[in-house]
Amino acid sequence: MALAALLFHLRRKRHVLWLGRQDAGMLLPDLRILRALVAKGVPMGLQMMLISLAMLAMMTMVNGFGTHTAAAYGAALQLWTYVQMPAMAIGAACSSMAAQNVGARRWDRVEATAWTGVGFNFALTGALILPLILLDRWTLALFLPTASESLEIARHLNYVSVWSFLFFGVTFVLSGVIRSTGAVIPPLLILVVSLWGIRVPFAELLQPGLGAEAVWWSFPVSSVCAMLMSLAYYRWGGWRRAHMLEGAKPPLREVAVPAEVPATPPSPVADPAEDPDGTIDAGVEPPR
Repeated sequence: MALAALLFHLRRKRHVLWLGRQDAGMLLPDLRILRALVAKGVPMGLQMMLISLAMLAMMTMVNGFGTHTAAAYGAALQLWTYVQMPAMAIGAACSSMAAQNVGARRWDRVEATAWTGVGFNFALTGALILPLILLDRWTLALFLPTASESLEIARHLNYVSVWSFLFFGVTFVLSGVIRSTGAVIPPLLILVVSLWGIRVPFAELLQPGLGAEAVWWSFPVSSVCAMLMSLAYYRWGGWRRAHMLEGAKPPLREVAVPAEVPATPPSPVADPAEDPDGTIDAGVEPPR
């Protein structure tokens, strides 16, 4: 119903986005672009699947510690869903902004986009984490009984793990900038290593000695490792040489900065004019 209403609105307003019969040819897919969409989009979709599967793996481990711990972890997950939203949104915005500046060969703006995004990640994500720490008894009580054992477990694991989203947010932002050139595989590999090579094994292998603490501490440990790997690849990786479409090449010359373009074209230099009687116009020095 929403789609039908939107199409009706575009048609009634004669909006520029409305495609009529005369625009039917635009609906034919460009195979070159279609291949790029699939090749670049599938790895990005896999990232979200890996995150969800890792959460399920952690939930399986947590369930082994009893109903109180499982309830505490479930309540914390409800809050963490909101905590990670700013980082994901900023990462998507940075990817879009960086892509435009990559096309314009403005690598200075790409750099500024990355570090501005990192700064906003710390500011916005931190603004959500701080009240969840200071007011944790009230926020977690939205999901758990105030006098239950689960509430205290949830408060403890929240102290240990919620800060990890600050570091994971840096990974989201830098991955968004890296993907803007079409380099989608390295961010995927970084996520695979951090989640399935560090987080899940850390929680599973250290459980005999640490118990549930191994699960809680696996979040900050894996998030810090993911951030360090992303920073390293951003600094030394070859993502700046990647291309979104096959065969795409950088422009042959840099685009002029607006300040370098004259406001008006220079006037042509004319030869000194002569009067009909053959004399030189007054005020014009004859050539030598």
